[in-house]
Amino acid sequence: METPAEPSPRLQPEDKQVFIKVAGLLTWVIGLMVLVVAVTAYVLVFPPKPGAPVAAAAPPAGAAAQPARAQLVNFFTPARFLLDSVQNNPEGELIRYGHELIAHTPQYLGPQAKDPLLRLAGSNLACQNCHLQAGQKAFSAPYVGIWGIYPTYKGRENAISTLEDRINGCMTRSLNGQPLTLDGKEMKAMVTYMKWLGRQVPVGEKVKGQGFVKFTMPNRAADLGQGKLIFAQQCASCHGAGGQGQRARSSGQYQYPPLWGPDSYNDGAGMHRLQTAARFVKANMPFGATAEHTVLSDEAAYDVAAYFNSMPRPHMAHLAKDYPDLSKKPVDCPYPPYADQFTQHQHQFGPYAAMSQGKKGAE
Repeated sequence: METPAEPSPRLQPEDKQVFIKVAGLLTWVIGLMVLVVAVTAYVLVFPPKPGAPVAAAAPPAGAAAQPARAQLVNFFTPARFLLDSVQNNPEGELIRYGHELIAHTPQYLGPQAKDPLLRLAGSNLACQNCHLQAGQKAFSAPYVGIWGIYPTYKGRENAISTLEDRINGCMTRSLNGQPLTLDGKEMKAMVTYMKWLGRQVPVGEKVKGQGFVKFTMPNRAADLGQGKLIFAQQCASCHGAGGQGQRARSSGQYQYPPLWGPDSYNDGAGMHRLQTAARFVKANMPFGATAEHTVLSDEAAYDVAAYFNSMPRPHMAHLAKDYPDLSKKPVDCPYPPYADQFTQHQHQFGPYAAMSQGKKGAE
């Protein structure tokens, strides 16, 4: 008698689910392998042609160049200029002394200085009367970053000038005096202070706030009559109706400097140039104005700067020797000789647009 065959085992429901998943995974893997083989075969049969290198996208026509990194950093934040952060070492001593010399120049270098050998300034002006806040205020010919751009070419000498040359230019022109000794403590202190102000500024780069504010020169001669009115309305309350300045009661030093007369800058100073003076006035005057919040229009600054620069002031000897190459002489230089046929009056008071040397020039 035959033994009956055993029945085939049936898949349980959970085994069916596992089988379906495995089968699906195998199908997906096989499909992927087929795709890889197909793509590889295609590349071998039809290799791609080498393409030209992709050029960097050019900026749109007329687009302004992107500013350098140094132009995007604010190097004029007050926190950078805290003297309390200066270390108590020989360099720190020079930094602090340099600040004192800039902020209180008459006390150390003026006609009444305690040390007779240091009575080198010919007036009682302080360096910070032009380089505001001891050279820390933006757009007032500040010292921030100036250490890193010297030595540099200067048209006034037609030569490469050092920072020490620049300082002595202020001593003999803006302060109407005599130069500092190059290896003296005072010169070293000023240079060290200027270097400290410009720490972290990229060497050789111009940063936003250096020099003077952008300015549109009116294409006309300056109106001295209008300048006189503007001076009476906006300037006389600080600088005095006669332009002789006002001294602080506590120190006797000028709180508001004279703009003309025997204690002002001489006629060889950079501030005696109309374009320079107008730019300075626009961003800084009357007291409290800034480049971002100006008070005077370009035309008003132009006229009032021409007015106070038309007034008497000390004369510097041998000005004819300035600018050995007359082609480098700025159009607003107020003293001859010139390389063109325009009058001294036009060089001093404009208009400048028609001049063949229609450029700012260099000091």
